[in-house]
Amino acid sequence: MPPSLPLPPLAVIVVAALTGGVLATAAAAVTLALPAASISRLVSFAVGALLGAVFIEILPHALEEGDAGVVMGTVLVGLLAFFLLEKLVLWRHSHGHAEHRADDDESEHDHALHAHGTGTRSGSMILIGNSVHNFCDGIVIAAAFLGDPRLGLATTLAIVAHAVPQQVGDFAILIHSGYTRRRAFAFNVTAGLATLVGALAAYAALAHMQQALPTVLAVAASSLLYVAVADLIPSLHRRPEPLETVRQMTAIGLGVAIIVAVRVFFPH
Repeated sequence: MPPSLPLPPLAVIVVAALTGGVLATAAAAVTLALPAASISRLVSFAVGALLGAVFIEILPHALEEGDAGVVMGTVLVGLLAFFLLEKLVLWRHSHGHAEHRADDDESEHDHALHAHGTGTRSGSMILIGNSVHNFCDGIVIAAAFLGDPRLGLATTLAIVAHAVPQQVGDFAILIHSGYTRRRAFAFNVTAGLATLVGALAAYAALAHMQQALPTVLAVAASSLLYVAVADLIPSLHRRPEPLETVRQMTAIGLGVAIIVAVRVFFPH
């Protein structure tokens, strides 16, 4: 570990994982009071940070350490795998709604109970999905720090950047599903701890398997790239006005600039 990060690798990974999970949830709770335009700026910033981390740090490092064909092939397979995984989640969600609509004979009272149950299940799905997503983020953080401290720092910044607006949306869904603000925050913090669990698991598995790091980093790159391109960018297209596009591009540029600053101030 270079002088810029004097702590032992495991300690740095633990701090980064807690930042990526629990502290991102706390920051999201604060941003709930911000106007919608500010959330849009956060999403744009997250896009820039994610793309910057992928193309400036993660992929170049993976290509340096591993075979280019294997690395890029892994990125392709990872993107397709995340596409299919999201399709599966969407199919399960729409299938559940179809079953709900099929019951036309329920009374008004039963319908209200059914609707409340659907909301609770939606909240539960958010918490389960959050935990799995955070666990994967932890793996990405650990793999990045094991590859290079600068890479780990850039990756952590990108994960926090996209976690905050994501958590804001999750809070809204949980509250809509009937959770109180305090309960939604508590559950999301608990789900955020999955980032630490994933980081510790990845550290234990990869600490003595340096040869696997290029492949793991390639999967990490595909994960962050998919979040940016498939989840965040489409939401930005809902505001196509020229002035709003300029604002979005400015925030995206700032996100990329943060990753570039990490590269400049924390050289190899």
